[in-house]
Amino acid sequence: MISRRKFSQALGAVAAAGAPVLRAQPDNRIILGQSAPFTGPAAQLGIQFNRGAKLYFDQVNAQGGIHKRSVELVTLDDGYEPDRCADNTRKLLADDAFALFGYIGTPTSLAALPLATAAKTPFFAPFTGAMGLRQPFNRYAFHIRASYNDEAALIVRNLTTLGLQKIAVFYQNDAYGKAGLDGVQLALAKLNMKPVALATVERNSVDVAAAVQTLVAARPDAIVQISAYKSCAACIRTARKAGFGGTFFNVSFVGTQALADELGKDGAGVVVSQVMPSPYYAARAITREFVEAVKKAGGDHQANFSSMEGYLAAKVMAEGLRRAGPKPSQDTLVAGLETINNQSFGGFEVTFSPADHVASSFVELSMLTGDGRVRT
Repeated sequence: MISRRKFSQALGAVAAAGAPVLRAQPDNRIILGQSAPFTGPAAQLGIQFNRGAKLYFDQVNAQGGIHKRSVELVTLDDGYEPDRCADNTRKLLADDAFALFGYIGTPTSLAALPLATAAKTPFFAPFTGAMGLRQPFNRYAFHIRASYNDEAALIVRNLTTLGLQKIAVFYQNDAYGKAGLDGVQLALAKLNMKPVALATVERNSVDVAAAVQTLVAARPDAIVQISAYKSCAACIRTARKAGFGGTFFNVSFVGTQALADELGKDGAGVVVSQVMPSPYYAARAITREFVEAVKKAGGDHQANFSSMEGYLAAKVMAEGLRRAGPKPSQDTLVAGLETINNQSFGGFEVTFSPADHVASSFVELSMLTGDGRVRT
């Protein structure tokens, strides 16, 4: 492990740019570490999740914290690149982050989880539904969202119920895209079906021309997309210009509002599966609580699915920290989280146990409108 002096020197340039300087775990704080994209083509995923989480932690701290300790979320930018994420994780662990929280993406989380596990540090609420982070069971990994397999199953069921049989897949050429593709293929295989075409895009790229040519040539009824919002928007626009008139379905990681903002009027009819309660439908108490908190905070805060996920992740983490006791350790946090069983967080049900760290299988569908909104 690097010394604190070398570690502080290595972070000098980052601190000068305005990022928080990490420090040893103080008695009056609980420091959570987050590596996420805050720049680059996936930046809105990290920014919105982080804002939602901070919104809740700020409320907790304003009320005296948890067992008189404030919760501090220390963030480092990884640009949605696994190597940068691994470096960030080593830095966070070297400075005794109590837990790792809200990592964004499959390839980045896959790079970080082994480091967290080796350090016996909880890895909580990664923004990914990949099975590779859930199986085999890992004592330190906790997931609040449903899996990509759950999302793909609902998408395929919806498409086939509508009589759409020719399904193509556009996916990111990395662990995330492969995880989503596996889910779609598994769901189709149960119906003795296969994708009519497959095409890829590189991570953090919008070079989709070759992929669209392959997909459109297969004349699919629908294209399931497993990538981030920039590349998915580029694919949708390019495919429609090439004459594709079918339906586009996306999994939740795309970043629903970010995709709607990218597409504008071209987003009409695009479907996205969701693993969080809708921030646009006030039937659930968690939505009313979240929207009210966003309004009160003002500024750059937005009520969208990504920020809702950050808010809920923070809310569940806070409950785990309360159960961890006044002198928390990583072991008591794990034990505390494992006692959250069939608990409703404003209508979002969470269940952990010593043998199962996947809190929810909740999935529903939403649709983009032509005016940048999301209908659920």
